[in-house]
Amino acid sequence: MKFIVPLAEAKAQLSKAPTEFVELFKHGSLSVELYQPQGKDKQQPHTRDEVYVVVAGEGTFFFDGERKTYQAGDVIFVPAGIEHRFETFSEGFITWVFFYGPEGGE
Repeated sequence: MKFIVPLAEAKAQLSKAPTEFVELFKHGSLSVELYQPQGKDKQQPHTRDEVYVVVAGEGTFFFDGERKTYQAGDVIFVPAGIEHRFETFSEGFITWVFFYGPEGGE
């Protein structure tokens, strides 16, 4: 079982992925991804709760009608079903994404 996911390895896997994200670890209901949108964040509301941990970059995050600024090191929680996206993000923006819990959220 993998219990450490080095950022360098995650970035290498992401660079080879056909999408802007790559799943790196899964255990029970937990799924760990690395996400790096290009140009525009095209996310739609998800069916499970999620947490972002911003690795690098800064910008504006849209959450259920509100906009807030974020920066590297920030943690963002999004309940299942809520409209959200990184509206603006600086060059080099990248974030960990943790999906967990049941469909519909906790």
